[in-house]
Amino acid sequence: MTLASSRVFVDGALKGRVAVVTGGGTNLGKAAAVELVRCGASVVIVGRRADVLGAAAAEVGERCSWVAADIRERAGAEYIVGTTLERLGRLDLVLNNAGGQYMVPAEGLATKGWRAVHRLNLEGTLAMCEAAYELAMREAGAGTIVNVTVSPHHGMPAMAHTGAARAAVEAITRELAAQYGARGIAVVAVALGRFDTESLRKYPAELWKTAAASVPVQRLGSVEEYGWLIALLATPLGASLSGSVVTLDGALDNWTGPWPPVGLTRDGEVPTEARRPVV
Repeated sequence: MTLASSRVFVDGALKGRVAVVTGGGTNLGKAAAVELVRCGASVVIVGRRADVLGAAAAEVGERCSWVAADIRERAGAEYIVGTTLERLGRLDLVLNNAGGQYMVPAEGLATKGWRAVHRLNLEGTLAMCEAAYELAMREAGAGTIVNVTVSPHHGMPAMAHTGAARAAVEAITRELAAQYGARGIAVVAVALGRFDTESLRKYPAELWKTAAASVPVQRLGSVEEYGWLIALLATPLGASLSGSVVTLDGALDNWTGPWPPVGLTRDGEVPTEARRPVV
C-alpha cells in the first residue's frame, strides 16, 4: 500500500529515521505511525494484540512492522527496543503513546483500578524511556522520546487516577530531559485534549456527544493533527523542545466551563464506566 504524501511535510523529511510507537495499532498511535511513514521514516508499532498490530501494519505500509509485547514489564520494553535495533539498526524516536483509563468518581476508585492505570500510563512509559536510553540512544548520542499526557491540567472529575499518573509522567519527562540531555537525547511531553477517536465512543454517550462544546475552539481534535505534531517532534526541532510539555488541546487548558459537560451526571453523580478485565 502506498500512502498519500503528508499535507504538512515535504516528502522524505524523516527519511532514514526509525521510530517506535507504543499503542500503535489503533486510533492516535496508528495515526502517528501513518504520518511518520508518509514522511519517510520506518516505524515499529507496538501493542499486546498481534492480530490488531498485523492488520494496522499492513494498512500503514511496507516501512511499518510490529512487535507484540507488554510495556508494563521492563523485559517487554527491552524486547521492543532490542527487536527494533535488530531489524532496523537504530532508534531515533520513541513515542510513548500507549495508555488507558476508565471513568469512575474518585471516591469509587479501587486499589486494583488505580494500580492498573498507573502501571500502564506511568510505569510502562518509564520502562520504555529507560530501555530506549540504555539500549540505543545513549551510545548513539542522539534520539527523541515523546511521552503522551493529557489536558486539561486543572482537574478532570471521574479521571483522578489518570490525572495523577499523567502528572507524574510530565514530572518524569522534565527530570529525564535534564538527565539525558548531556548525552544528546531529548525528552518531550505532549498533553492531548479531546480527539475524535474510536476510543472516545467507549465513554457514555452524554460525554462524547457534547465533548466538542467543552473545547474553546468548539471541535474535537483530528487524529491527523496529532500525527503532524509527532512528525514535527521527530525532526531536529524536537530537540529544542526537550523538557517541555507541548499542549495540543484547542485551548482546553484555558477552559473554565463545567467538566464533566452538562448532562453527563446522573442523579447528581458521574456514572462509573464498566471496565474490561485486565489481562
